[in-house]
Amino acid sequence: MAIWKKTVDLEALNEANRNTLMHALGIRITAVEDDALYGTLPVDERTRQPFGFLHGGASVALAETLGSIAANLAAEPGFVSMGLEISANHVKAVRSGLVTGCARSVSIGRTIQVWDVTIVTEQQELVCASRLTVMVREAR
Repeated sequence: MAIWKKTVDLEALNEANRNTLMHALGIRITAVEDDALYGTLPVDERTRQPFGFLHGGASVALAETLGSIAANLAAEPGFVSMGLEISANHVKAVRSGLVTGCARSVSIGRTIQVWDVTIVTEQQELVCASRLTVMVREAR
């Protein structure tokens, strides 16, 4: 049974990211399952730090993007979520290619949600393990 309380339209989600940080970094929402949301981030000149590796901040941007979108989709209609806290463990350096993130809920409460986001390489090697906590409020 799907956890989503709002309609999931990948094209609309990606279109909503135009002219935002997500668009500038090349983040794309790529798939949705009953309990998970996936997206990708290219490792290129936009997302590397000066030493040529994927910037940890870019990984966190992907994690927060996926967790926040998932949280909003899992919130009741008329409610929105916004980040309270994020943590990230960067466990593998990546120089090029595409990394994929997967957001899965830990807890979906009425006012607080917690999401785990794992980011892996194209070879399924763990790059970053992140946890996002969001608050849920009535939309104004």
